[in-house]
Amino acid sequence: MDSVPLLMSVSTLLFSGLWHPGSTATNYNCDDPLASLLSPMAFSSSSTLTGTNRPAQLNQRVGDDGWSPEDSNAQQWLQMDLGSRVEITAVATQGRTGSSDWVTRYSLMFSDTGHNWKQYQQEDNIWTFAGNTNADSVMHHKLLHSVRARFVRFVPLEWNPSGKIGMRVEVYGCSYKSDVADFDGRSSLLYRFNQKLLSTLKDVISMKFKSIQGDGVLFHGEGQRGDYVTLELQKGRLALHLNLDDSKTRFSSGPPSAMLGSLLDDQHWHSVLIERVGKQVNFTVDKYTQHFRTKGEADALDIDYELSFGGIPVPGKPGTFLKKNFQGCMENLYYNGINIIDLGKRRKHQIHTVGNVTFSCSEPQIIPITFVSSSHSYLLLPGTPQIDGLSVGFQFRTWNKDGQLLSTELSEGSGTLLLSLESGTLRLVIQKSTERAAEILTGSNLDDGLWHSVSINARRNRITLSLDNEAAAPAQDTTWMQIYSGNNYYFGGCPDNLTASQCLNPIMAFQGCMRLIFIDNQPKDLISVQQGSLGNFSDLHIDLCSIKDRCLPNYCEHGGSCSQSWTNFYCNCSDTGYTGTTCHHSLYERSCEVYRHQGSTAGFFHIDPDGSGPLGPLQVYCNVTEDKIWTFVQHNNTELTRVRGASPEKPYSMALDYNGSMEQLGALIDSSEHCEQEVAYYCRRSRLLNTPDGVPFTWWIGRSKERHPYWGGVPPGVQQCECGLDEICLDIRHFCNCDADKDEWTNDTGFLSFKDHLPVTQIVITDTNRSNSEAAWRIGPLRCYGDRHFWNAVSFYTEASYLHFPTLHAEFSADISFFFKTTALSGVFLENLGIIDFIRLEISSPSEITFAIDVGNGPIELIVQSPSPLNDNQWHYIRAERNLKVTSLQVDQLPRTCRETSEAGHFRLQLNSQLFVGGMSSKQKGFLGCIRSLSLNGQKLDLEERARVTSGVRPGCPGHCSSYGSICHNGGKCVEKRSGYFCDCTSSPYEGPFCRKEVSAVFEAGTSVTYMFQEPYPVTKHLNQSSSAIYTDLAPSKENIALSFVTAQKPSLLLYINSSSQDFLAVLLCKNGSLQVHYQLSKEETHVFTIEVENFANRRIHHLKINREGREFTIQMDEQLRLSYNFSPEAEFRAVRSLTLGKVTENLGLDPEVAKANSLGFAGCLSAVQYNHIAPLKAALRHATVSPVIVQGTLTESSCGSVIDPDVDAVTTVHSLSDLFGKTDEREPLTNAVRSDSAIIGGVIAVVIFIIFSIVGIMTRFLYQHKQSHHTNQIKEKEYPANLDSSFRNNIDLQNPVSESFTPSTQPRRPGSYGHCLLL
Repeated sequence: MDSVPLLMSVSTLLFSGLWHPGSTATNYNCDDPLASLLSPMAFSSSSTLTGTNRPAQLNQRVGDDGWSPEDSNAQQWLQMDLGSRVEITAVATQGRTGSSDWVTRYSLMFSDTGHNWKQYQQEDNIWTFAGNTNADSVMHHKLLHSVRARFVRFVPLEWNPSGKIGMRVEVYGCSYKSDVADFDGRSSLLYRFNQKLLSTLKDVISMKFKSIQGDGVLFHGEGQRGDYVTLELQKGRLALHLNLDDSKTRFSSGPPSAMLGSLLDDQHWHSVLIERVGKQVNFTVDKYTQHFRTKGEADALDIDYELSFGGIPVPGKPGTFLKKNFQGCMENLYYNGINIIDLGKRRKHQIHTVGNVTFSCSEPQIIPITFVSSSHSYLLLPGTPQIDGLSVGFQFRTWNKDGQLLSTELSEGSGTLLLSLESGTLRLVIQKSTERAAEILTGSNLDDGLWHSVSINARRNRITLSLDNEAAAPAQDTTWMQIYSGNNYYFGGCPDNLTASQCLNPIMAFQGCMRLIFIDNQPKDLISVQQGSLGNFSDLHIDLCSIKDRCLPNYCEHGGSCSQSWTNFYCNCSDTGYTGTTCHHSLYERSCEVYRHQGSTAGFFHIDPDGSGPLGPLQVYCNVTEDKIWTFVQHNNTELTRVRGASPEKPYSMALDYNGSMEQLGALIDSSEHCEQEVAYYCRRSRLLNTPDGVPFTWWIGRSKERHPYWGGVPPGVQQCECGLDEICLDIRHFCNCDADKDEWTNDTGFLSFKDHLPVTQIVITDTNRSNSEAAWRIGPLRCYGDRHFWNAVSFYTEASYLHFPTLHAEFSADISFFFKTTALSGVFLENLGIIDFIRLEISSPSEITFAIDVGNGPIELIVQSPSPLNDNQWHYIRAERNLKVTSLQVDQLPRTCRETSEAGHFRLQLNSQLFVGGMSSKQKGFLGCIRSLSLNGQKLDLEERARVTSGVRPGCPGHCSSYGSICHNGGKCVEKRSGYFCDCTSSPYEGPFCRKEVSAVFEAGTSVTYMFQEPYPVTKHLNQSSSAIYTDLAPSKENIALSFVTAQKPSLLLYINSSSQDFLAVLLCKNGSLQVHYQLSKEETHVFTIEVENFANRRIHHLKINREGREFTIQMDEQLRLSYNFSPEAEFRAVRSLTLGKVTENLGLDPEVAKANSLGFAGCLSAVQYNHIAPLKAALRHATVSPVIVQGTLTESSCGSVIDPDVDAVTTVHSLSDLFGKTDEREPLTNAVRSDSAIIGGVIAVVIFIIFSIVGIMTRFLYQHKQSHHTNQIKEKEYPANLDSSFRNNIDLQNPVSESFTPSTQPRRPGSYGHCLLL
């Protein structure tokens, strides 16, 4: 950048806030009465009661002064001409003097010309004002924002039902001065600099403009180095092109830097403000602002020679412009404090005028009309009948895809003509009763809100339909048609009393605007229509186009795309990760804890830590263990990475990408109880932290981009490694192993766990450039457990107690979700108040939840009635939501109750009090019970923290198992934790977080598992009251036996229970594949029960249940009751001595049939084996060292479903966390990753270690064999016996699918579900 003088002083003044163009009304008092001195001629109206204008100023008391129309209906109005444009800040009204005539509600319209009116709006809605309650009192209203106009129109909407419309009015404000320039589309103003180049670091450009054209350049400037700034209208929107010193792009070829506004070609004033400081730009159009950073390398904008306003003239070609010029008016045009129009008016040398620029605003006299109703709006205009031919033209704009535009009955029996908009396409049909129809289709997407011109011409048997000056003709021959102009032309729709031949209306009426209507080449005076002297109409707004862009601003959240019709807007939430009418509700849960609560175990999930908040979803891996729910977030480099040649002058650096923003990761970390990341540094002559006092050679960067010189296993601020804290480093003079600077490989490994610093985003290494110096590093995934919010609960135990939080800010959308449980009859969950607005949620009766809200239009209530009581001391879930389209209330799984939001009136929810939780500001109707997991618009409230300092409220709420105990399956027991619950699977043959994971194993022919019952042995290492069930009963009054099996072998012995006095129970498969249960109660009493429904040795999974309750005995096979038997009263049942799965190896004097089956043992798979509260197979596989179990032969743990599937590898692959994120416990990571001269030394060390471990192994085996000389225990994983027939592994899956069936009484509806509405 060349050194040039920078014109900064004016910019500095602008940004200091001392200069505000166009802020007249706010700089001094602007409340003078403006109508009191007007003559009666300044007032006009739709009609008058007396036929003459009466004085209508406020407080006129002569006779019956004031205005009343001839008829009191919604088509009446009173307007005044203030003589010139003024600034209007307030209005006031009275009724008519000495009468019962007054207006109770009215609206305002403003205009510069007395035509093309604009309705006064507030909160993006047409605003209505409260009127009078009698004839003489004054109702004064201050306008929320001032209006600049010459004409004011009062439109009565409601009036005293016992009288008529009557008004006396006043308008308050002050004079308004401005500088205006008019551009005719072929002109411009050039502001020429005093030097060749103008370079600015700051810019402020402001103006107002009005135009009837949708395209045109408002200003442009460019420099030879590639800088440019251009503001132009594009299809009624403003596009700003801005580039700083980037010669690769040109404004004419690239997309705009920003685009704002809509419908800006409405011939009304619009304000523009562009503020730039360096690359940061604020672009404001009317009240909407877009912030962005511009492209380019520099911070200064370099413009050569001049700025042009109104167009881009081509140098050397007078009157020629590069793009379409602006046509319309500009007002108060300022460039960095310089009044461009004022300089032009005074003919200053800095301004050069191209073409015809005038300094007053010319107004085209175009009268638009608005078709308001989709069923009743129409405009009737007369034609000239019997003219040979037809010619009709007009312009229209709409957001609707369908609507009738024109219908007429042609003269001389020449048929009917129908012009309509269908799916955004223009369709013309001319139909004669006895002939085929002539049809023309043209255009697409004509519901885009832009003005489109249409003309229909029929002359000499030729029909043409022109759209935006492009003609289309029917595909079929029309030479046979003779068309004569119609009598009556119906635009927009049809009256109710006409026949189809007079006016066709096969689709909905048109909703939108029209203007410039011509019939038979004659323009139609729409003001005459309004005055009743021409045609007829219904449900029209004449002399204004009240089109509204409902997608500006875009209320579709989280990137949802907005589309609209005339009356509504719609959000497309595809690919956003959100759902709902405004894409507000997340499709994903907040944490792995919530997924676990729904029954999920392990896998990849998307989580949304802030729910409906601004942060998007993040993909994580959830691993649900029996004691913790871990959340893993992978990054782009979890492998061991080798580093050489790094020095302080040339450091090695690696940035880590977690496929998510730091805000997303921060939200996850902050909401977790604990987070950690393993860091490992392997070194040979490579120092790490240079302890004890040196400058670190390696450091890592955290979440906030700060540098951290501490390593895993130590707290922040301590420049050490874990071995330094434990005082076990290789060299006691250093606090890290690697800082000893040894020639041999060593490492420093540990976990970083200070949440504020996580995750690791970058690692920097600087000490691997010396001789024989190298290092390798690995940073594991971010992993966290515990959801600080999901179980965050409080208990309210007095009705006067409550918690208070900051005000809920939710103007456009608000969602509230939480769990509650109570025994109270009623109580308020939460309340937040404004001056008028409020929001409240309460349990209003034992089976009724009420959501009440008021945004200023009066309160509405949504009520959900539950068929069962909600005060049952069980957890229930509530979600209430309010947005611009719908208000809804969801309770558990009950139908969601909804009410559509009213379009009219207020729509911003404005609250200012504190948010009360558990009560009201009045301290009445307080809630007694528990509230948990309270979230407001994605913000999680820490209830427990606030409860610790609040009387009458306790943090936490016990009793989760009473609501969620059913989530523990297969005999698992729900155990309370402070934050939640867990499933104790001690007494279940299953395991896992929900006791649903089967424990199964493959048996060979000689495999035997024997569980001994001689004395009470524990099956777990942890003994407590809950595990008392692991001891056997000496004389069982009942027996419950369950197992699942898969086999192809017959005969075979599955299970053998040996009781005292040689009594037994045996389960075996016979030679024919039938199942037999042999039950010997004494030598004299033996029972054999046979199930012969199929061959059970068929390589399929079978589930067997045997139950004895006293003397009642049943057998279930594959969930079907197959046998029921009652033992005799003399039968005796004895204590069990042992239980054997597979082959019985002891000499127990087996029954001959049992012995025959036992001779082959059992070859197959057993799973989920249970005898009363004993799980013998689980004890053998999980607790073999402490349980009274003996294993002989080869026992291989495996899923039975995997064993029988022919595609063994596909089924038995187990995805461990090591597979997903790399090894988590790597003791020798450099064996393959780092090859060096130390390999020989490492090999020697490995041999020595192997010898030591071999000796230890031999001694251990000897001692074990000495303890149990007749038994061996061989448990293998992911491996099948060589002699097991591979054909046996077929298409069976023992894994129970994860499926939950919750009811409101046991499991509240999950927060992620979002059902259909039950509309009120």
